[in-house]
Amino acid sequence: MEPQFSFKDRKVNKTAILLIATLATFLTPFMGTSLIIALPTIANDLAVNAILLSWISTAYILTSAMFAVPFGKIADIYGMKKIFTYGIVILTIASFLAAISPSAEILILSRAIQGIASAMIFVTALAIISSVFPPKERGKAIGINITAGYIGLVMGPALGGFLTEYLGWRSIFYLIVPLCLLVIALIFWKMKGEWAGCEGEKLDYWGTLLYILMLALILIGFSTVTGTFGIIMVVLGIIGFVSFVIWELRIENPVLEVRLFFENRRFAFSNLAMLIIYMGTFAVSFLLSLYLQYIKGFDPKVTGLVLVVQTVFMVIMSPIAGRLSDKFDPGKLASLGMAITTIGLVILALISEETSLYIIISSLAIIGIGIGIFSAPNMNAIMGSVERKYYGVASATVSTMRLLGQTFGMGMILIIFAVYIGAVQFTPQNYPELLTSIKITFIISVILSLIAIFASLFRNK
Repeated sequence: MEPQFSFKDRKVNKTAILLIATLATFLTPFMGTSLIIALPTIANDLAVNAILLSWISTAYILTSAMFAVPFGKIADIYGMKKIFTYGIVILTIASFLAAISPSAEILILSRAIQGIASAMIFVTALAIISSVFPPKERGKAIGINITAGYIGLVMGPALGGFLTEYLGWRSIFYLIVPLCLLVIALIFWKMKGEWAGCEGEKLDYWGTLLYILMLALILIGFSTVTGTFGIIMVVLGIIGFVSFVIWELRIENPVLEVRLFFENRRFAFSNLAMLIIYMGTFAVSFLLSLYLQYIKGFDPKVTGLVLVVQTVFMVIMSPIAGRLSDKFDPGKLASLGMAITTIGLVILALISEETSLYIIISSLAIIGIGIGIFSAPNMNAIMGSVERKYYGVASATVSTMRLLGQTFGMGMILIIFAVYIGAVQFTPQNYPELLTSIKITFIISVILSLIAIFASLFRNK
């Protein structure tokens, strides 16, 4: 018999739950964008080369992607609130460890643990919101939740630049600790009830292990694909992927309901669109941070203020798009958002040493509007395309596609850096190679965004 969705204690305060979920959603984007501004300072402080510096961001994204789907299923079985709470606690500990890191290696390890914690938070926050709010209110609630993440993106560069300038990069992680403690207190005070869509099912341990191993092989291999080791890892990862799909199709309670991708076109192509668009746009902040500071000579404060433009427009557009997706076809709204994003990426693909700050700011504004229109409707389309019992897994798939896209995007940067710059620190002598790497990455991003538009339009047919 099909397990029923368990919703313990229906007398919940939807507003309080949305507040807690949005506060948690705010934390990790804030931390991530703050850290992007601090990367050049970290490189100097810890004597980090270009490749290792990229791994400070990649390690976080890698573990987030690896553990999102397993924790989505675990949350469906054992309770979303429970996994959500554990995630905040682990993030608190990992942030403190990152703040006291004596070396780049320890910092990367701390970031990896933060990634695991963030996976637990991401998949449960969206699933809890989708469980509490009815379909006619879901788009608006998701839009508000996404807006909180974008506010974190807005505040991150600006506040991160000032923190790095006056208190050092470690202060970014120290600030996260009390914010996490606040969320924990609110959980115990205001978040009543529990949500479990597959309560009583057994966890697919072998599928979980195979999924984590497969994804690790593919992502690590892709980030080192310029060497023989990387190629071998990718091949092993592909073999693992095929084995995982076959295994999941054969068992009764899979960790990932693979059939959704074959039988639900709206679900499949909405996820594909998210994968591609984040692969194409993740590089923007990372590369412009390097461009503005190394090539244009701006300090972290100015760089942070420039990069905040994109996220300001994302904050403005996301709640509007979320509300519209409750009234109009969310798939078509998402396609419009991707088309606008592509225009902004085309402008950045023409970047040079002489490019004015006005052009950079304009392109960031266009990209921000596009992503803001895309995100909430796309997530609403995904969550609305599955049964209630799959909310945890669907939410995990959303996070995984986003994080996979970011990981592939960072892997693309690593490959281009390895080819044009190598494992050396950034110096004025290799600034021309840095600029070439940035231009090539943006050109590839434009191509990816065009593909994402077609994928999004196809789901509506």
